[in-house]
Amino acid sequence: MSDKPNPIFNALTIAGSDSGGGAGIQADLKAFSALGVYGSSVITALTAQNTKEVRGVFSVTPEFIQLQLATVFDDIHISAVKTGMLGDSAVVAAVADFLKKQDVQLVVDPVMISKSGNALLRPEAVQTLITELLPLATLITPNLPEASAMLSQSEPQNIDEMKKVAEGIHALGVENVLLKGGHLVGEDCPDILFDGNEFTEYQSSRIDTQNTHGTGCTLASAITAYLAQGETVKDAVAKAKDYITAAIMHADELNVGTGHGPVNHFHALW
Repeated sequence: MSDKPNPIFNALTIAGSDSGGGAGIQADLKAFSALGVYGSSVITALTAQNTKEVRGVFSVTPEFIQLQLATVFDDIHISAVKTGMLGDSAVVAAVADFLKKQDVQLVVDPVMISKSGNALLRPEAVQTLITELLPLATLITPNLPEASAMLSQSEPQNIDEMKKVAEGIHALGVENVLLKGGHLVGEDCPDILFDGNEFTEYQSSRIDTQNTHGTGCTLASAITAYLAQGETVKDAVAKAKDYITAAIMHADELNVGTGHGPVNHFHALW
């Protein structure tokens, strides 16, 4: 903890690189910066992608990922960590093995499928994520397809079913679950936070735009930024929800690509 009057805290993202700049490492660092947190990064994979497609993925070895982690932590005091695209079981295990030795708050975004439909987490790695990484996490932020894959059951179709799924994921050993309801049919996009005792609902209306690339990455990294600054999980989620909603509302002000463009991370600054 810094003794400066207005300290700038440090957060770390462990994720894949998006060459189009809308998701992954790039989205995380933009969100950290927009919210007043210094961002460090550990890259797990390089992707060749734009707003329309992922053309290729080049994975980083678990050994080099751990070297990146050790190098950052040896020099920089990290207050909170966010994980995104991890790719396979060996990478998940390597990240978990390192983080279990650290005293940091951890937000796990279980990135499994890209906006264009490409698999970003191998099916066999889901169980490793559950057994190795979730017990270390302060919060996990699955969307409905990701939650369905984690529990090997059909996707919830309403709020009541979402609550049951959130309870199921919490039972896997994570402290808090933020289940994102953007895949529900209808005008509303409810999210549900479950801490093991109570549910908190966050309601927002669906925004009419195709420019939502990086929404999940940005929300998780915004929560991480607020946790790094000392907010409670509930308050961090509430503030991050406000931030991502505004970023989506202002997404059409950007002119990036012809597919699913990015959200506007710097809507309040530009």
